[in-house]
Formats: sequence, structure tokens, C-alpha cells
Amino acid sequence: MLNSKRNREMLIRLKNDDMLAFDAIYKQYSSRLYGFVLKLIKQETDAEGIVQDVFVKIWESRENIDTYSSFDSYLFTIAYNNTMSLLRKRVSERKYLDHLSSVQQISNSNDIIEEIHFNEVKNNIQKVIEQLTPRQKEVFELSREEGLSYKEIAQKLKISQNTVEIHMSKALKYIKLNIDKSLIINLLFISLFLS
Repeated sequence: MLNSKRNREMLIRLKNDDMLAFDAIYKQYSSRLYGFVLKLIKQETDAEGIVQDVFVKIWESRENIDTYSSFDSYLFTIAYNNTMSLLRKRVSERKYLDHLSSVQQISNSNDIIEEIHFNEVKNNIQKVIEQLTPRQKEVFELSREEGLSYKEIAQKLKISQNTVEIHMSKALKYIKLNIDKSLIINLLFISLFLS
């Protein structure tokens, strides 16, 4: 993992349209991100596609990256949301459900434990998000689930970009204060360090 000072410098360069910085970030994170998504979706081709989509979103919304927040969390949240979106689309396909069922049967106990941990974290985060004010929740979901920039959110909701930033800041602060820290540690360990 990049140290925080070097990471911040790289993100500042990325925000300034530096393709070399983007390439360096891609090399730094792509394999861990791929492993994380693959554990959730169990399909190599889909995992590769999601990783590519995540980095396209990072490039397209680079000007809105907060260099003082956890880039790892931001990146893995986008990957998780993209994966869940794809799984929701696939859930109606019988063939895919049958495939997932067969994969589940041959999974070892460690995979099952990791899945349980991840589901605990996901449920915990969702409960906290539901406690946000309606506007904070709306801004948070547009940013984190749909990947919209603050400018795009402002235009969509017909509010100022500054107001979007304030809502997002309050939402993130509330979530950080109210999430079960032990679950977050489990999630970060699974997503960032297990390969």
C-alpha cells in the first residue's frame, strides 16, 4: 500500500489529469481489487469488467477525489456497489443462480466465513445509511452508488455544489461515528490484505 504522503501526492497528480499517476494507482490497486470482486461474484470475466469500470469511474470523477479521505475505502466501495448492481441484474437469470449454487457448494469454510463477515458489515452500513436525513442519504447514494460527481449531484438535485459537499461531509461523519468498528476492521482486512 502506498504510504499516505506519497498516496496524497499521487492523488493530487491524478486530479490534475496526470495519466502516469492514474497508471501508477491502477498498478497499485488493480490486483487486490480484482481479488476482492472475484470473491463476491465468482466469475473472472465479470470481475475483470467491474475492475475496469471502477477505474473508468475513478478517472471520470478524478476532480472530486478527496485527497485527505481514505482512497482505499472509496475505491473498494465503488467496486462493491458495482458488484452488487451486477448481481442484482443477474439474480433473475436461472442459469446464473444455478452456477452460483454449485460454486457455493464447493466453497471452503474460509470463503463462507469471509462472506458472513462481509454481509455483517454490509448490513451494518445499510442500517446506518437508513438513519441519515433524507437529503444526506440521497446525496450519499448518488455519490457512492451511482458514482456521480458533486457537480452532477448538484445539477440533478438543483442545489449548490457547496451544499452537496456539506451533506456528504455530514453523512460520512455520521456513518464513521455509528458503524461497528470491529466489523469495519474485518472488512478492511478481508478486502485489502487477503488475496
